[in-house]
Amino acid sequence: MSTLIPESELVLNNDGSIYHLHLLPEELAETIILVGDQNRVAEVSKHFDKIEVKKSKREFITHTGYIGSKRISVVSTGIGTDNIDIVLNELDALANINLNTREVKAVPISLELIRIGTSGSLQNELKVDDTLISSYGLGLDSLMQFYDYEENDEISNMLNTIDEQLELLFVNPYLFKAPGELFSHFGKYFNSGITATCCGFYAPQGRMLRAEAKYEDLIKRLSNIEVNGLRVTNFEMETAAIYGMATLLGHQAISVNAILANRVNHTFSHNPDLVIENTIKKVLEII
Repeated sequence: MSTLIPESELVLNNDGSIYHLHLLPEELAETIILVGDQNRVAEVSKHFDKIEVKKSKREFITHTGYIGSKRISVVSTGIGTDNIDIVLNELDALANINLNTREVKAVPISLELIRIGTSGSLQNELKVDDTLISSYGLGLDSLMQFYDYEENDEISNMLNTIDEQLELLFVNPYLFKAPGELFSHFGKYFNSGITATCCGFYAPQGRMLRAEAKYEDLIKRLSNIEVNGLRVTNFEMETAAIYGMATLLGHQAISVNAILANRVNHTFSHNPDLVIENTIKKVLEII
């Protein structure tokens, strides 16, 4: 018999819903689109034929509905890997823990997690308004250092090469491959690359306003990395954590990046809303 998960670890609301997402298990589909911006949830669900669930708490908004016979949830995560830690654990709990008995289910469910997010390019040839999927997520934050897992030889060798080229003294990078079959499916439609995930928007991405960044040449360091014939193509703030948590929990994941900025040639999209809308429509068409 499995051990019961204590109330302090699996926190529920008074109505039995999971604490932060405020969802009940039956309100979640097995195909889930993750967006950072809570306003983008409605931009996705407006394409649904029917919406059956609308829930919100803090920055976490969920709409669940149908396109034809396909049931889909879209969930806002907010910004950053700290929020991904919350969202991925609670989505997994909804799918794989009996919230009434607090026992882990005997037969796990593997969710399909599809991130639709915005990103900055680190390569000249990756233009503003392009869309790219992440073959790997390179974490420059600390989230996955708190979880117990083992790297395989391929990942360890790749990380050693990246460390030698990156030379960030206070960062211990982690690397996860897109888990499951979604990468192969989406790879028919988009180019791909290694996506670096940063722990902030300003100095962690080489931006400076009034406060000076410790590594002013961060963009150059990242853009020059080459490992196994792959380049670091872009960066943002969620992908590596999604890939890491999905891998540990046995889910499939893909990150679809709408490129709004090119940090090498200092350009920005003139119509970001249209780029995001086109990316949403393409992802829903593929699903």
